[in-house]
Amino acid sequence: MKRTGSAFWLRSPGVGELRDVVLPEPGEGDVVVRTLCSGVSRGTESLVFRGGVPSSQYAAMRAPFQDGDFPGPVKYGYLNVGLVEEGPESLVGRTVFCLYPHQTRYVVPASAVTVVPDSVPATRAVLAGTVETAVNAVWDAAPMLGDRIAVIGAGMIGCSVAAVLARFPAVRVQLVDAEPARAGIAAALGVEFALPQDALGDCDVVVHASATEAGLARSLELLAPEGTVLELSWYGDRRVSLPLGEAFHSRRLVLRSSQVGSVSPARRSSRSFGDRLALALELLADPALDALVTGECAFEELPQVMTAIAAGELPGLCHRVLYG
Repeated sequence: MKRTGSAFWLRSPGVGELRDVVLPEPGEGDVVVRTLCSGVSRGTESLVFRGGVPSSQYAAMRAPFQDGDFPGPVKYGYLNVGLVEEGPESLVGRTVFCLYPHQTRYVVPASAVTVVPDSVPATRAVLAGTVETAVNAVWDAAPMLGDRIAVIGAGMIGCSVAAVLARFPAVRVQLVDAEPARAGIAAALGVEFALPQDALGDCDVVVHASATEAGLARSLELLAPEGTVLELSWYGDRRVSLPLGEAFHSRRLVLRSSQVGSVSPARRSSRSFGDRLALALELLADPALDALVTGECAFEELPQVMTAIAAGELPGLCHRVLYG
C-alpha cells in the first residue's frame, strides 16, 4: 500500500500550488511523520516565492529537505511539527520538529527529527527554527553583564532575539521598529520598545534584523565607540548602501554577519546543530513567545496566503499553517 501526501510547491516565481506526492518506502531507521502544523518563515520564504534568490546563492540557500531547484519549481520550507506514525518504538506517537517543507506527511531519517518537550505545545513549536536562529545570533553577539543592546527590526527574527536577550541579567534590551503596533509584542516579550528616532544610543551591541538600508544605517548611529552591529538580515539580490564615512572609522565601529547555516564559532567546539535546536525548543516553554504567531490558515489555503504574504498584503510575524 502506497503512502501518499500533499505538498506545497512554488511552480514558478509568484505562483504556488498543492501537489499530490507518493512517499518513499521508509527504511530501517526512518520515521513517517504526519504534519500537525508548519510555519512560514516570512523573510526567506517570501524571497524564495518572489524568485529573489541570487543564482550565486542557490546552493547555500537550499533547505535540508528541499525538492526542486531555484527559482522553481521548488518545494521549500523548514518549520514543521508533526506526529510520528511509524518508526523506532521510542519515537512512535511523539511530537517532533523537523526542518521539512509544508507537506501533510513525509518520510525522513529518525536523526532528522527532534522530540518536542512536553512543556511546549505543537502550535508553538513551529517557532523552533526561528528561535534557533536567535540562539545562534546571541552566541555570536556574546553579550556581557550590563550591556546596552538594541534589536532593530521587530519581525520574527528580531523579536526572537529580543526574547532570548531579555533573559540576561542586568542587560538593557530595546526592540526598535518603525511600526508602532509592534510595541504590544515587545511588551508581551518583556522588553522595551522604541521607534527608530526615539531609540536609546550608546549601545554596546546592535542586532539588525529589519532588512532595510535605513535600519542598518540607524544601527551604526546607535553604537557606542567600538560597538558592534550584528547583521542578521539577508538581502537576497538587493544591493545595500551604507554610510561608512563620517564616524565609522574614528569610532572604530564593527559590522559583523551572523547566519544560522553554521553553529557560531563561539560554541562550535562544544555544541552541535542538534544541541542548538534542542536549546531552542527548551526556550519555547515560555508562553510569552506565542506573541510571535500573528496569523493562521489551513494548509489548503497556503497557495493564496503565500501570494498575499510575499506581496506585503498580509502583514504580521509567524504565519502558522494548520493541517486537518
